[in-house]
Amino acid sequence: MSCVGIVVALASEARAFAPDAAAAAGKGEVVQLEDNALLTVSGMGWDAAEAGAGRLVRSGATALASIGTAGGLDPALRCGAVLVPREAHMLEGEPLAAHASWRAALLAALPRDCQVSEDPLLTSRVPVGSRLDKAIAWRETGCAAIDMESAAVARVAASAAVPFVVLRVVVDTAGDELPEPVVAASRGGELALGRLLWGLALTPWNVAAVHRLARRFRTACAMLARLGEADLPARRALTAGQSRTRP
Repeated sequence: MSCVGIVVALASEARAFAPDAAAAAGKGEVVQLEDNALLTVSGMGWDAAEAGAGRLVRSGATALASIGTAGGLDPALRCGAVLVPREAHMLEGEPLAAHASWRAALLAALPRDCQVSEDPLLTSRVPVGSRLDKAIAWRETGCAAIDMESAAVARVAASAAVPFVVLRVVVDTAGDELPEPVVAASRGGELALGRLLWGLALTPWNVAAVHRLARRFRTACAMLARLGEADLPARRALTAGQSRTRP
């Protein structure tokens, strides 16, 4: 039987998806969920996600899932859209394919009223927040959305010869500009509240945009909570995992 290891960048995302274990999941720890899955809060970014995925494999995970939020690149994607990409792309190296049958089972279990994208997801080592940069990334890669962790998790899965999937929810859309104080406060693996407040004090014209982004984040976390609700199809499909075979 598979033991699915879940990598989540932020504690707030973990609380939304798996409140049964998030209270015990300090950054860098591995905790067991009620349905036999393992979860770690890695922190933001490639290196943190890679380290978190490695911890899960060493703790006995036989499949890996990257779960959390993402930014939209495809202008058709709304805030709250669910991403189950067939591939994780990076700016260098070959795309990594998600496990086909596991991904198909997860897609079939999603709520019917949500917007869903199966298009590839791009992982960047640096924040991509401007509308122009998002448009360039969409045009040059064909990826529907962007995050900073999933391809790192996929790389660890490939090295360990275990299957992986991605389950993400869109926060900022292709038409949204990430406020610079948020981008600056996100460097270093987590959102530094003090740095964010200082940035807003220096650029008060960004306050409205930060409030709007916070509302969008709450919308995305509400969808994560729906997907992670215990004993419902999406959570069961995710934590059922797959055997140690290639797709």
